[in-house]
Amino acid sequence: MNLDNLNGLPEWDDERMRALNKDEEGEEWKPRPTLEACKALYIKWNEIIIMLQGAINELSDDEPGQHDASFIRDQQSMILGDAFEVGAKIRSSEAGGMYILRMENAAIIRKNAQYIKTAILGLMIEDEVEEGYCEIIRNEIDNFRDLFKQWIATFKKDEFEDEWGLFV
Repeated sequence: MNLDNLNGLPEWDDERMRALNKDEEGEEWKPRPTLEACKALYIKWNEIIIMLQGAINELSDDEPGQHDASFIRDQQSMILGDAFEVGAKIRSSEAGGMYILRMENAAIIRKNAQYIKTAILGLMIEDEVEEGYCEIIRNEIDNFRDLFKQWIATFKKDEFEDEWGLFV
């Protein structure tokens, strides 16, 4: 077990993320509110994944419960799959700095975070996850949502047009 990286997501690398969004020559010094908000969002999501893994790894297929082992494994896989996708979408939203890409990723991030919040509540109601874990994770997702709103507020529409007409 790697104790330096408990959640499995890559560390945020400021230099690498800045390189993905090339500034105009001589403009590197300017504040980058979208990138800074994205970093805060990513760090918060890393914390949530650690909590999710702790809560979900508590689910055991050894103890007979309300659900069989395959159901529990499927739930673990779906929740963690969506959680890791959120991390990937946060990071990839800054590649190129395109409004449409950011909005598309934001929609997926919102959907996955809402699903995770609901899925954890469902597992708690079915006595598969302890209530304390559930409350902490749901509260942290609410905190994440506040950071998400701050991040979205920094988006600036650009000259690229959405061919599907969704993010106009």
